[in-house]
Amino acid sequence: MPREAPTPSARQNELLEAAYRYALVHGLADLSLRPLAEAIGSSPRVLLFLFESKDGLLRALLARARADELALLDEASGSDGTVGLVSAVERLWTWLAAQEHRPLLRLWAEAYTRSLVQPDGPWTGFARATVEDWLGVLAGFQPPSERESETGATRRTLALAVLRGALLDLLATNDEKRVTQAVAHQLALLHDGTGRD
Repeated sequence: MPREAPTPSARQNELLEAAYRYALVHGLADLSLRPLAEAIGSSPRVLLFLFESKDGLLRALLARARADELALLDEASGSDGTVGLVSAVERLWTWLAAQEHRPLLRLWAEAYTRSLVQPDGPWTGFARATVEDWLGVLAGFQPPSERESETGATRRTLALAVLRGALLDLLATNDEKRVTQAVAHQLALLHDGTGRD
C-alpha cells in the first residue's frame, strides 16, 4: 500500500505561499534557492529540508499554480447555471484577457512549455494535466447529450485551442483588442456551424 504524503506544516505552507508570490513576479526559469530564500525570509537549507529538493519545491509551486488556475477558472465560469460552450468561452476569455491575471498566466505558460521540452523532473505531466483540467471545465458547460458525444469533444477541443492560442498571442504582444476580436470571430464561427449556444 502506498504511503500517504505527510501533511505540510504551517511553516511549509507559509513558505510555499511566499515562494509562489515570488515566482509570480520572477518566474521559474532561473529559480535559485539562495535569492528565493533571502526574499521570503528563509534559508536554502530550510527550503531543502521542507521540500526535500529544489525539484520538490518546484513541484509544490506548480501544484500551487495549478490549484490557483482551477479556482480562478471556476470563479470565471460563474455559478448561474449558464450552459453553452460559446457563452462559456466568451466568459473565460474575458477573465484570461484581464490584466491582473497576467502574472499567473505567464507562470502557467512557462510551466506548460517546460513540461513539453523537459518532460522529466518537476515539470512532468504539467501540460497534459492542464489540458485535461481545461477540457473538464469546458465540458461542464455543454448539455449532457453534447458532452458525451464525439462532436462535443471536438467542439471543446477547438474552444480550448482558440483560448490557448489567443492567450499565448496576448501574453506575447499585449494586443488585447486585436486578439479579442479574433476570439469573437472564431466564436461566431463555432456558434454558426452548429446552431447551438
